[in-house]
Amino acid sequence: MNNTKLTVSHAPFWHDGDNLFKKNLNFMLALLPAAIFGILQFGAPALGVMALSLSCAMLWELVINLVSKKPATIGDLEAAVIGLLFGMMLPAITPWWLIVVGTFVAVFVGKMIFGGIGSSPFNPTLLGMAVLMMSWKMFFDFDTAYVDYEFAFTALAPLAAVKTQGAAAADLFTLGDLFMGREVGAVGATFGLGLIIGGIYLILRGYARWELSVSFIAGILITAFLFHAASPQNYAGPLFHLLSGYTLLGAFFLITESASSPVNRIPMLLYGFLGGVVIILMRNIGAYADGTILAILLVNVVSPLLDNIRPNALGRGMNNA
Repeated sequence: MNNTKLTVSHAPFWHDGDNLFKKNLNFMLALLPAAIFGILQFGAPALGVMALSLSCAMLWELVINLVSKKPATIGDLEAAVIGLLFGMMLPAITPWWLIVVGTFVAVFVGKMIFGGIGSSPFNPTLLGMAVLMMSWKMFFDFDTAYVDYEFAFTALAPLAAVKTQGAAAADLFTLGDLFMGREVGAVGATFGLGLIIGGIYLILRGYARWELSVSFIAGILITAFLFHAASPQNYAGPLFHLLSGYTLLGAFFLITESASSPVNRIPMLLYGFLGGVVIILMRNIGAYADGTILAILLVNVVSPLLDNIRPNALGRGMNNA
């Protein structure tokens, strides 16, 4: 006699054996090439910034779990990813107290206050970065941050140079230098090749959706091309924008954050493309030289609306049979 019962439960209905620990471990592995390059280029201070950021983020989550009398969740490495990403988006000479404050905002306000894993309407890392950037803007002036460093390449932050000097400043930087990380910027955001390799790794492993990354890059390239074509003396070309600032970090590691991005394909494509468009608008006609942080937070807001766009069900209803 067959006693098998039909068990009905909430989605998801299928599990591939993976878990948050494996996902976040792979995420951190994908970030390693850019992180290691940042240490080699900016020295021991870069290692200190990333190490302090990672440890503070995990400590904040542990403290919040203890205070709220909830099970400790640092073992899933979610806080570690937030901390590593946060540290990679800072200059190498960031003061310790800024990291402590920023990671608290990212973990507590960006993640825990909304219910923890999977409940964040905003990317936690970007929320912490945005609060610091708007409160202590002077610490994100990369030209000032590295004034005592000696580099074998143009020691200017590319996007800031174009913002203040016009499109002619883009000629100071070769695309090869930008691609290989020979630029002034955040410790883990300059090595374009490493970020692309890490991003492709995540996509192939299924931890990041290609729709988000590809549409995001397309939005940047198309919008930057239109601005450049309309006024080449005022606006830099699309490849310059793609390889400068936080762009590639955003394309593979920020816009793809699962909790704050859509889950359906068409919304993903619209979401990513809109993020790329807003970044170029902010860079070219806005107040910020980069704009990646605020642009992605802005599209986080419209993510639930975009997810209402769903494909029609296949087949015909019973009434039409």
